[in-house]
Amino acid sequence: MTSALLAETTSAPATHPRLDDLVRRARERAADAPQRIALVYPCDSAAIGAAARIIDAQLALPVLVGPRAAIAQAALAAGIDIARFEIVDTAGEPGSAGGPRADAAPAEAARRAVALAREGSVSALMKGALHTDELMSAVVDRETGLRGARRISHVFLFDLPRYPKLLGLADCVVNIAPDLRTKHEILGNAVGLLQRLGIAQPKVGILAAVEWVNPAIPATLDAQALVDAAKAGAWPGALVEGPCGFDNAICAKAARIKKMESQVSGDADLLVVPDLNAGNMLYKSFNYVGGGECAGLVLGARVPIVLTSRSDSLLARIASVALAVLAMPRAR
Repeated sequence: MTSALLAETTSAPATHPRLDDLVRRARERAADAPQRIALVYPCDSAAIGAAARIIDAQLALPVLVGPRAAIAQAALAAGIDIARFEIVDTAGEPGSAGGPRADAAPAEAARRAVALAREGSVSALMKGALHTDELMSAVVDRETGLRGARRISHVFLFDLPRYPKLLGLADCVVNIAPDLRTKHEILGNAVGLLQRLGIAQPKVGILAAVEWVNPAIPATLDAQALVDAAKAGAWPGALVEGPCGFDNAICAKAARIKKMESQVSGDADLLVVPDLNAGNMLYKSFNYVGGGECAGLVLGARVPIVLTSRSDSLLARIASVALAVLAMPRAR
């Protein structure tokens, strides 16, 4: 797959070399032993198209999980040869398409994909043409799901035109109003990913509306507690500062003007947001106003999970799969 193809977006023809490099690294990782990734309910053109691009980019071996007839119809509409793929057909299972409850087909595909991950048949999951809650309900099921030792959370990695490196943002997707314990897990998941990507000493800013502790703003109290935990060794190697206003976290000049002494300002690898509202708006601002593109991944489950949106660009989809490949344990 060419760099020009990977740079395809829904708007301006901007290039995102850091995400291209992420894809290159994942392709190199997959060259000797490509991992299998379950594409859950790939029953529209975007999902089946992503499966084809995963093969073309030589990132992984997509396993299509869902009713074969619906998958075939989507492939026909997209002009894609279905013979390229391994398909796990859920059409004959209770509640699947063609059965007594065809509306339950996406949820059944999610349950089957999660079962494949539990038994080790696939090393990651990717959301297809089903709702996020349908997939995540199967993932977090206490009896049959993929819960791990940590709380499940999400992280984005952004390639921003005016920032010198990839920038992580967590959690903008999964945890709505995280308490301190949850933020501790969100931070630990994201730091672990960055270290697996080769960033041994990630620099982290804990965001709040202001850069000082104000008891009237709970996010600043949580930020101080996370900094204290980092100093006590909670995340070896990570440098954690906070509370940080967004301006002084992202811009060293802004920090100097405010007479702040910081090792993170202008050089952050990760920003932790106070809640989903703040994170979601910041994530969309990065993409729609800032000209950014991102890869995203659900962490804390037994396998990495790619959650895609209908509005995601081709690059975002492929880069997210690349991120999942790099997050997987190395094949032995």
